Amino acid sequence: MKKVLFTVLLGFSVSSGFAPAAGAESATPSTDGWKLVFSEEFDGQQLDKSKWTVYRDCWGGGNQERQCYTGRLENILVHDGVLDLNARLETATGPSLSVEMRQPGVEPPPATKPFTSGKISTKGKFSLTYGRVEVRAKLPTGQGVWPAIWLLPDQFVYGEWPGSGEIDVMEAVNVGIHCADCPGGIQNNVYGTIHYGSVLHHQWQQKAAQLPKGTEADWHTYTIDWAPGRIKWYLDGREYNEIKLSNWRDKLQKGSTQLAPSILNAPFDRPFYLLLNFAVGGQWPEGHDLGGVVLKDYPKSFSVDWVHIYQCAKTLTKDGDCVA
Repeated sequence: MKKVLFTVLLGFSVSSGFAPAAGAESATPSTDGWKLVFSEEFDGQQLDKSKWTVYRDCWGGGNQERQCYTGRLENILVHDGVLDLNARLETATGPSLSVEMRQPGVEPPPATKPFTSGKISTKGKFSLTYGRVEVRAKLPTGQGVWPAIWLLPDQFVYGEWPGSGEIDVMEAVNVGIHCADCPGGIQNNVYGTIHYGSVLHHQWQQKAAQLPKGTEADWHTYTIDWAPGRIKWYLDGREYNEIKLSNWRDKLQKGSTQLAPSILNAPFDRPFYLLLNFAVGGQWPEGHDLGGVVLKDYPKSFSVDWVHIYQCAKTLTKDGDCVA
């Protein structure tokens, strides 16, 4: 979930063109040694606060997003084994800074936004260093939508964002709209991305996969395999992106006023926590496809069926093999 303007990104690498077969099975650890360390099936009647932290702010993510995040049932609803993060077209006012940005004892000025929505994370509840993250989810559609599944570090030991890293399991913007410039005439990209570098020299690498046409609003499984030497992304069990240690280490050092961390695998060698959110608007979706935010068919839902996180209980190699 990007936190700076997309027009000033430097040192990036973007590619696309992968389309998985419809109905492909979810990727799951298939060898001995993998252990399920976090499981959320959303089987209760409300969000499990022992697993999830709820966000309440109108910051806008640093991208001029148009939502206020709330903890209301209208925006974060658990029912029938599903989590719905609901974006609603309604004016709301709240803190103009996220909780991480606020100074103790200082109330930030208020901000007013035209939408409300939901954002949760496992911050302070669960984090991992290396492993497999799988989320089965159903995306909202329409010009201006921006759902995301992503990871941030527990501590920014290598500097402020993006220096300490970000891993985007899945992001999508403007899903399902009719777009003359999109393959097949429909916007159906989902993106796997990492961010790193420094504040002045933001580096990122990204690749897109295409949801099978006609399934943009269906359930799909989004997965990353995160190992010391590489990160892989999967859509419905089929790999579409791999970024190796040498890629982010090289880019981290070139053209940066901030020296690369001395630890070999930095910055993706520390505990990260999981976030799920549904943003509306912002510079990425509003600057692409039809432009802006189309104010129709709200409320919209970013729905999550389950979250499964695995780690190797034995020895995880730099290439991601779990061995005795």
